[in-house]
Amino acid sequence: MTTIAFNNITKRYKGMDAPAVDGVTFVVPEGSTCMLVGTSGSGKTTLLRMVNRLIEPTSGEILFDNKNVLQENPIQLRRRIGYVIQQVGLFPHMTIAENVRVTADIAGGWNKQKINQRVDELLDLVGLDPADYRKRFPRQLSGGQQQRVGLARALATDPAILLMDEPFGALDAITRARMQDELLRIQRDVHKTILFVSHDIEEAFKLGDQVAVMSQGKLIQMGSPVELLAKPADEFVSQLVGADNIVRQLQYLPIGSTLDNRPEAVSSAHWGDVPAISNQATLFDALLKLLETNAPALATEDPQNQEKTRYITLPDINQAITHLRNDEKSRAASSI
Repeated sequence: MTTIAFNNITKRYKGMDAPAVDGVTFVVPEGSTCMLVGTSGSGKTTLLRMVNRLIEPTSGEILFDNKNVLQENPIQLRRRIGYVIQQVGLFPHMTIAENVRVTADIAGGWNKQKINQRVDELLDLVGLDPADYRKRFPRQLSGGQQQRVGLARALATDPAILLMDEPFGALDAITRARMQDELLRIQRDVHKTILFVSHDIEEAFKLGDQVAVMSQGKLIQMGSPVELLAKPADEFVSQLVGADNIVRQLQYLPIGSTLDNRPEAVSSAHWGDVPAISNQATLFDALLKLLETNAPALATEDPQNQEKTRYITLPDINQAITHLRNDEKSRAASSI
């Protein structure tokens, strides 16, 4: 695993008044998923493609564990990075196994037995039974299955870094959701450092440990989904992430953040025996459980402090919503 660090990275094209990427600096921690979001033309894909030097930056540095990739051989560099794009780009005349193994063949140093074993492991990892899919051709697969093969191919040489440029953008909504779930499952197993371009804020919030919001080539804000919803840097970020959408905020804000801002909770004797819920669950989860069980409160479970139990109620959630609305009104007033 490795970190990706952008240090004042800039890309200027001849004939353009403004840079495509303008002095961007941030770090993607090892083993985490960073989502790049923003409007069309904001510089997301340009930034991504500078990592594997498909686009050469004008100035600045891109570091992998403090080593400047701009001083490396581009071909050798790309062999160390997995790359998944929307068009997949499978070779139609090759079988699925051959498509998956092609990057390992190019990299060299792998014997036939090791490569075949690796192909089967990867097909299993992306949810395709090797016995059923190894000898098929791309034309015999659905769009979602082809995207799985593309992901398997990107992982073939076990790269520390994975670049993903809107890989699920061409899929239907159901298949897209399944592929997102599959990526989350895979990431729990392999812990790659992932930089992922998306136009879909819901996808960004679902997959990202952190989200980088870009506009006109600049990095506007970086943070977790909760941080962007709770404290958007400006009106652009607020509108992009839907910070004024109460339902969305409830879907992402953890119960713990509400309890931390609340006065000392009442004792368990007040509520008696009530259902339990993790304090890492969202306010939306708590709301649904309260409505489903008709319980007066939920006992929250904190894995870091199992001796301390606190409770959340419908009035607590209502108070959180009121607080969020007041914050939004304050931001709107300050921007006038």
